[in-house]
Amino acid sequence: MKPAPQAPRWRQSLRVRLVLLFMLLALATAAVFIGGVKRAFSGGWSEAARPLLIDYADRLVAELGSPPDVARAQALAERLPITLDIRGPQVNWSSDPQSPHRWRERRLDDEGVQAGDAWFVRRTADGHRVTFGASPRMWRVVPHATGWLTLAALLALVALAYAVVQHLLRPLTDIREGAERFGRGEFGTPIPVRRADDLGALAQRINTMAQDIQAMLDAKRALLLAMSHELRSPLTRARLNAELLPDTPELAAERTALLRDLGEMRDLISDLLESERLASPHAALQRESVDLPALVREVLQELGARGGATARAARAVRLEVAPGLPALALDRARVRLLLRNLIDNALRHGAGAGSAQPPPVVHLRPVAADGTALEIEVRDFGPGVSEDMLARLAEPFYRPDSARARAAGGVGLGLYLCRLVAQAHGGVLTLRHAAPGLSVRARLH
Repeated sequence: MKPAPQAPRWRQSLRVRLVLLFMLLALATAAVFIGGVKRAFSGGWSEAARPLLIDYADRLVAELGSPPDVARAQALAERLPITLDIRGPQVNWSSDPQSPHRWRERRLDDEGVQAGDAWFVRRTADGHRVTFGASPRMWRVVPHATGWLTLAALLALVALAYAVVQHLLRPLTDIREGAERFGRGEFGTPIPVRRADDLGALAQRINTMAQDIQAMLDAKRALLLAMSHELRSPLTRARLNAELLPDTPELAAERTALLRDLGEMRDLISDLLESERLASPHAALQRESVDLPALVREVLQELGARGGATARAARAVRLEVAPGLPALALDRARVRLLLRNLIDNALRHGAGAGSAQPPPVVHLRPVAADGTALEIEVRDFGPGVSEDMLARLAEPFYRPDSARARAAGGVGLGLYLCRLVAQAHGGVLTLRHAAPGLSVRARLH
């Protein structure tokens, strides 16, 4: 199934979404308030102010005289932030000659208007018409920086809102980071409890839950280690007693089966102990310079010395080393364990496809240009596994075919140990279908 596409990062941020919600709410509130006030006062204010403006305009026209005195009109336009346009039989003058089109448009709009003249158009008794307008000086009174200051104030309010939201949601960031640490098994650093509110109580509850989980994991690990250690001694004695049985034809089959079962139990205990050591957050790697191709050949030689069909297949495994393989400092014992499990798994489960199938292939290649990582790939040509089983192959004690795995000697810890070894080296283990067969890649740093 294809993964769902991830949403943009800003849509995943609760802070950004809250700030956007705050801004939309502020804009909507301002729009509703301004629209309501405008609607409430437009009609009543217009009716209340109209008589005052008409009376004021009539007084200004009376001050101009009849016929209008241009000098008085000029002084009036200079004293007040208004413009005057006088048109009539004797006087045709405008205080704003650079924009006569405005007066023409206004005259055309008011042609034929008598008693219904707008308040800014007044007529004198001698036939002159005086039109009042707003002077450009009125807009110069407002500083030019007002718009920029308003924008800066709005941006400051948005920044303040984001800072407040950041402060309010800081505990959520702590909880997320703490959950990631707990998921990696790092229980030593609890989530800081910054406030005594609901988020602080949630952080405290998660810390308590993490402590309980750590206690359960520690108890399980201690029990498993104790049982493994206690079982080693009786297993060693049982194996010694089985080796000392008389090598007679009557007991040969039973002796061989008993030694095989005891060997499986020994390997199981060893794998359990190693898995617990690697899973521990305090696991330390003994890094040293390792000749990886030589180590692969040693593991193949060790597997080839067992005897039987698996040993013959081990001697046929092909090793391919890419040029430029970096010489990393690795834990030799753990990498040997990884190689042995990967190759042994490929030999055991790749043989079911028939003898005509090619032997497994081991690839060693660099994966980083700076020489800080390499990749080990072991690929077999067997029947492989189904898609739903592929994701579970590296789980502890998981075996796709229990009966077949038991007959082959597997206990379901091989790939799990390989994943732990890769993670301990700062890498990752990936499994994929190779068509045919299975490909397992371990990246080491």
